[in-house]
Amino acid sequence: MTVCIRGAITAENTKEEILSATKELLTKIIRENAIELKDIISVFFTMTKDMDAVYPAVAARQIGIVHAALMCFDELEIKGSLTKCIRVAMTVNSELKQDEVTHVYMKGATVLRPDITQKKDAVAIDGPAGSGKSTLAKLLAAKMGYIYVDTGAMYRAFGLFCKNKGISIENVETSEKYLSETDIELGFKDGQTRVFLNGADVTDDIRTQEIAAYASAVAKLGFVREYLGNKQKAIANEKKVVMDGRDIGTNVIPNAKVKLYIDASEKVRADRRMKELEQKGIKGDFDTIYQEVVQRDKNDRERKINPLTVAKDAVVIDTSDMSAEKVLDEVLKIIKENGLWK
Repeated sequence: MTVCIRGAITAENTKEEILSATKELLTKIIRENAIELKDIISVFFTMTKDMDAVYPAVAARQIGIVHAALMCFDELEIKGSLTKCIRVAMTVNSELKQDEVTHVYMKGATVLRPDITQKKDAVAIDGPAGSGKSTLAKLLAAKMGYIYVDTGAMYRAFGLFCKNKGISIENVETSEKYLSETDIELGFKDGQTRVFLNGADVTDDIRTQEIAAYASAVAKLGFVREYLGNKQKAIANEKKVVMDGRDIGTNVIPNAKVKLYIDASEKVRADRRMKELEQKGIKGDFDTIYQEVVQRDKNDRERKINPLTVAKDAVVIDTSDMSAEKVLDEVLKIIKENGLWK
């Protein structure tokens, strides 16, 4: 697959500064996107009109980009635009999709893409079912005074909508025609998150194994992920959040100040789920629950749109042998180190 990666950096108008800054920018683009030099097809450069000491393409050759096509252009001169700026558009062969690449803006050029470069006061937590991420997210939000956003509950709510419409799990893709009839919202009060489907509080109704299966099925659908993803992004833009799910750090809040990936063994996660059911007075079969965990993992990791993956800058924590309190203590240290909470 061919993708294009953008980037920009500022520098003083000297040969040494331009070459140094260009090398720094190209090196970071290559590193952040795991690019091999042989896969670079072309690199287009522009510089603002106040930059003329050297061609930035020289820096590309100096770091080993020798087979790609290189071109240098003048940047349009717009009143009030950023000065002393080098911009890059790199086209590469990659296994990444276009919406998965990391664009890079450095030094003074960070103002060009604040949506990418400005870190949000947010904690993004990803991980498989039963890893302990929701427990951690709730404890963390309460400790920090942030809003806890359970994105999985939103997919469950859409699954409940499908069930109420008489749509089977095997045919959830037909629900697209009913999307305009769906209104899923989260309410926040006294540190608790409530889930509303078309105005009705369904917080308790969505906590069944059947609805969990529906949630896994609808989470594969692009139109559902776009609909709910936009709602989640809007919440993150308006509030300080601790948000957990499957693609929070990679898609919903890629510029969160802290990203975590919470994991645990399949056996431990199945055992946790069984104990959770027992606490609700529901008798569960371990082998059945274990197989459900395995299948849910497979669905989450293999779906084509925003699959469950570890964000490149996420801290991975295995909670298999850790108590919730110990996990919280470790995460609080990480958060303090990142200046998100004192």
